[in-house]
Amino acid sequence: MTEQRRIIAAILSEATDHPDVEELYRRASEVDPKISIATVYRTVRMFEEAGILERLDFRDGRARYEQATDDHHDHLIDIDTGEVIEFHNEEIEILQRRIAEELGYELIDHRLDLYCRKIGRSKAGGR
Repeated sequence: MTEQRRIIAAILSEATDHPDVEELYRRASEVDPKISIATVYRTVRMFEEAGILERLDFRDGRARYEQATDDHHDHLIDIDTGEVIEFHNEEIEILQRRIAEELGYELIDHRLDLYCRKIGRSKAGGR
């Protein structure tokens, strides 16, 4: 692995958000100004193909990324601010397995993204 790929991997492992490629590039170029956006795109694609990185689509027109882990979680996306909250709810997990079983299936994997607006916030984003 090249030093530039190590930098990108470190940034991804330290990320507490779900950055897109442009944000990864911005963070990586702060560490090494010689990193090109093409290198970031290639590295992200390589990590995704290797199962190291998971691509997410939160319907905001850009692919976002997080490290692929065995630790399952779901996402709540604030449609006004773009904030992404990770959560795990065992009741939801049980219900999803039950639904699959009732329809004659074994649940292998799933992803749940909830698109929400904060209660009391108007559609224009004001309070």
